Amino acid sequence: MTYSFEQLHAFTLGMLTKIGCPEDQAKTAANVLLSADLRGVDSHGVARLSGYVRLWEKGRINAMPNVRVVHETPSTAVVDGDGGLGLVVAPFAMKVAIEKAKIAGTGWVSVKNSNHYGIAGYHAMQALDHDMIGISLTNASPLVAPTFSQERLLGTNPIAVAIPAKDQPPFVADLATTTAANGKLEILQRKGMDTPTGWVQDKEGNPTTSANGVKDGGALLPLGGDREHGSHKGYALGSVVDIFSAVLSGANYGPWVPPFVAFLEPDPNPVGEGIGHFFGAMRVDAFRPADEFKAHMDNWITRFRAAKPTPGNEKVLIPGDPERELEAIRMKDGIPLLDPVVKDLTELGERFGVKF
Repeated sequence: MTYSFEQLHAFTLGMLTKIGCPEDQAKTAANVLLSADLRGVDSHGVARLSGYVRLWEKGRINAMPNVRVVHETPSTAVVDGDGGLGLVVAPFAMKVAIEKAKIAGTGWVSVKNSNHYGIAGYHAMQALDHDMIGISLTNASPLVAPTFSQERLLGTNPIAVAIPAKDQPPFVADLATTTAANGKLEILQRKGMDTPTGWVQDKEGNPTTSANGVKDGGALLPLGGDREHGSHKGYALGSVVDIFSAVLSGANYGPWVPPFVAFLEPDPNPVGEGIGHFFGAMRVDAFRPADEFKAHMDNWITRFRAAKPTPGNEKVLIPGDPERELEAIRMKDGIPLLDPVVKDLTELGERFGVKF
């Protein structure tokens, strides 16, 4: 079934205000969630809404946070999210980074005491309208085994970078540092399908294609899948994200990051506060004239688009192309939701008196 952006946005806004979010924060959070659905990152859109509500019911999300800067220099800051929705905390922190970049040329903000912040790309893209390059990182629940490890010590820890161009669409890279994000497993579980090889290992550390491998005590694998295919590089990237997001800010890191699911309790002996994020904003004209840079970005993008594709492939893509193309389609034709998601949202709405 498909639903219009307006319909899903109204439902999400209604649900978030029901749990006590101020309307302006609820609108921000709804925008972040729905941007995921529009861009095809279905695992991070309205399908996650009930998860946030369950965390609120458990007292692990503050619906009315006092999000604030607790330490700063002219170009850096630490933001305390006060246990709020990451969907609210992250846009606040990215705005701080942008404002600092306007003055200092670059702005860097690390965040503690937050929660899951939706898709990384949304936050990085906020810099584009200011002729800035945006960077967005976050750590996440420990579901990933480092190379050679049976233990789950890292999250999927995504990296997003958004770079403006002139006439061409912006370059937007948004990727997990694992072979696949956990949300993709959730989608395969709903469809009753297996995973490709290299996504998951079982609880003994052996390869598996079960979409329930992580639920059964296994782990997601770093980008690359195994050592022979470069998993040590994915492990290193995920570690950098964890350190920048949490060790730098005072959030929980590694195995101490609190789980997104409400039925699992956080570690009773945390090393920090909540989940951590990291944001960067760089004014292009701090390096060279913005128009000159963007013209060369157009040239870069045009040349890569002109590359001869390999047999069986239509064209070479630029990071951000598939999401941008899908967003145009879904704004026009609607956003498809799987039956289990529709059932979940319908029941959620009935429970809180919000019509889905």
